Amino acid sequence: MPRSALICNDFLSTDFLRGLKGIAFDCDGVLFDSWEANKAYYNGIRAGLDFGPMDADMERYVHAHTVKESIHYVTPEDRWDEAFTVAKSLEYRDLLHHMIPEPGLETMLGAAREAGLRLGIFTNRTNTMELVLDIFGLEQYFSPVMTAGKVAPKPRPDGLHRILDEWGVRPHEIVFVGDSHLDGDAARAAGVPFWAYKAPSLVADLHLPDFWSLLRQLRRAYSLDP
Repeated sequence: MPRSALICNDFLSTDFLRGLKGIAFDCDGVLFDSWEANKAYYNGIRAGLDFGPMDADMERYVHAHTVKESIHYVTPEDRWDEAFTVAKSLEYRDLLHHMIPEPGLETMLGAAREAGLRLGIFTNRTNTMELVLDIFGLEQYFSPVMTAGKVAPKPRPDGLHRILDEWGVRPHEIVFVGDSHLDGDAARAAGVPFWAYKAPSLVADLHLPDFWSLLRQLRRAYSLDP
């Protein structure tokens, strides 16, 4: 972890929340532990082409990139058309049981809303984000929801620019919570502070070890009832 990075814990002053008007979140690895869901999806595509499971490098790649980029990465170029056909035949809803909301997520989201903070999403998912939010009953917390189907994917900052425009705020008045270099690069390109979630090796303005620690800080800063 970078020596100067702040860590969100009970000893940290709540000053880091001063002037904050909104929080934008990545999805995979932040809102949800979706590692197994992503593995199942892309291994299903590879199986449809008679390939074995992904290796560790492929697993890391698909966790952060768009579906198009990921299919290109985990299948040979001369099989891409077949791979996309297989992908269309897979029902993503059948994989949602592999997705696990991060501990404390909904309680923290409720506290953030009670504190008057806007909440949004910027993800490299293309067309499954709304389904995920609906299935897990979280759609009411987030607006806007920016995906790679709506804007250029990370590390481009377009999704954060759209969030800033919709909220009518300046870059330093929001933060972006992510778990990858793509997230950090997008935040820096937009001039938005970056909070790294469970990713101590990333360069970030703040490191979040979990959502419980952020929840406690929100309650302290905004005098919220437990």
